[in-house]
Amino acid sequence: MRYFLSFMLVMLLFGAVVLYSSYFIVHQNEQALVLRFGDPTARDAPITKAGLYWKIPFVETVEVFDKRILDIDTDPQTVTVADKKQLVVDSFMRYRITDPLKFYQKFLTVNGARTQLIRMLESTMGLVLGSATIEQVVRDKRRELMQEIMRRVNIDAHLLGVEIVDVRIMRADLPPSISEAIYKRMQTERQQEAAQFRGEGEEQSRKIKADADRRVTVLKAEASRDAEKTRGEGDSERNRIFADAYNRDEGFFEFYRSMQAYEKGLKSGSGETRMVITPDTDFFKYFKDPNAGFTPTPKP
Repeated sequence: MRYFLSFMLVMLLFGAVVLYSSYFIVHQNEQALVLRFGDPTARDAPITKAGLYWKIPFVETVEVFDKRILDIDTDPQTVTVADKKQLVVDSFMRYRITDPLKFYQKFLTVNGARTQLIRMLESTMGLVLGSATIEQVVRDKRRELMQEIMRRVNIDAHLLGVEIVDVRIMRADLPPSISEAIYKRMQTERQQEAAQFRGEGEEQSRKIKADADRRVTVLKAEASRDAEKTRGEGDSERNRIFADAYNRDEGFFEFYRSMQAYEKGLKSGSGETRMVITPDTDFFKYFKDPNAGFTPTPKP
């Protein structure tokens, strides 16, 4: 009896394992391929609908593939474009598995597919971008070039059970060495332009200064001319006043001119006044007699 119970327990466990190994679940975002002894063609078609399915345990195995859109990011690739210039292109690709049977037969795994698809994308990108100019890649026809790359990659990808949904060029730059050379050339051009602008500015500055100096010279000459004219007119008027004063009162005029001579000749603080004359000279006559030489003007 004890051996029978043990046997029944083993059989139950074996049945549970067999039952557990006999079914599998395909989710909404998955598709499956049943392999019988590794042969993917044993079943009629891949399973693409979600649900519970059965398989022969220990004989059939299940490979599950994603139905969603998958991404592939490529490493930066150096491409020579039509005008013999090099570009470093960074791109990515989106794809979905449309035929799990072909996909499995060609790649076995998703990682193997990624490697093959990257090679296809890089080679196609080299061909398409190699016939375009750098302006078309960077600016003018970037969208059209991406669509052409996707179209060409899709031709080969359909044979592998894959559909390319999108191809994008994220970045297209010149190589660092060429970028540095272009930057230096642009810097040199800007320095030359700056030197030219400075030269033109200095030339304009010299013209403005020369014109200003010429105007200053003219203004000074005109001012000196006007000053001499005014001074001459002032001297003439002064002489006329002196002559009129002399005609009116010769004694007072002589006294006034003597006071001016005393002021200039005996000016204190100069330290340079030297006169060698006798005290009884006519120069000092007004020191002796303030009325010397003064003749009152008779009243009319």
